[in-house]
Order: sequence, then C-alpha cells, then structure tokens
Amino acid sequence: MAAQDLFVKINSLPEDIRKELEEYVDKLLKRLKKEPKAKRPIGLMKGKIWIADDFDEPLEDFKDYM
Repeated sequence: MAAQDLFVKINSLPEDIRKELEEYVDKLLKRLKKEPKAKRPIGLMKGKIWIADDFDEPLEDFKDYM
C-alpha cells in the first residue's frame, strides 16, 4: 500500500478514530525507539557489601525466648 493511499484512508476516518490511531502510532514508535537495557557487569558491587561473621548467631535480646 502506498503512503498516499494510506493518507487518504486515514483522512477519511472520523476525528476521534484518527486521534486513537495517532496514539497507537505514537506507542509503536516509542516501542521501536526503546534501547535494550545494558547488562550489568558481574562483580560490580564486589567489596561494597559485607555480612558479619556472626550473622546467623542468635541475638542477645532474644536469649530469654530460646
């Protein structure tokens, strides 16, 4: 279908339908422009997060309940 034929068909639509079509075309164009998300490199947070050696040990505050 030639662009000119499509233009004629779109112009023959009622105003509310043209508005809906415009929103749909905008949505499609936005989807095409989305760039793929960059993958984060492995080990990015290495050395920035730590867990205490006694992490699994019971807390002193709960001794009475154990």
